Amino acid sequence: MANTRNTSESQDSRNSPKRTEKDTEENMADDRRLNPMEVLRNARTQLAELTGMAAENVSSFEQTEDGWSLEIEVLELSRVPDTMSLMASYQVDLDPDGQLTGYRRVRRYERGRADAHRQGGR
Repeated sequence: MANTRNTSESQDSRNSPKRTEKDTEENMADDRRLNPMEVLRNARTQLAELTGMAAENVSSFEQTEDGWSLEIEVLELSRVPDTMSLMASYQVDLDPDGQLTGYRRVRRYERGRADAHRQGGR
């Protein structure tokens, strides 16, 4: 009987640390939140992988209920002179873990063109 008890205790002690380690890893993952720079890097990298276009800059960035939302500017078509190159602005959505959940092009423009500003409702 003593051997049976020792065997089951040994098995329990061998199995418990594995469960504890796994629980600890899951709790650490839940407690660890991405910082803004990690989110930006994730968004730029994932968009570049999907579209084949390198991100030039991030023009907007905000945390949402569902994760993160960014607007990223990319070079779509290089021209000479550079001010005539075609740029595009993409809306990029990420989940709370920084994984891209969707993107769409919201604007396309020549690099040298400024946005038109409306004044007085015209």
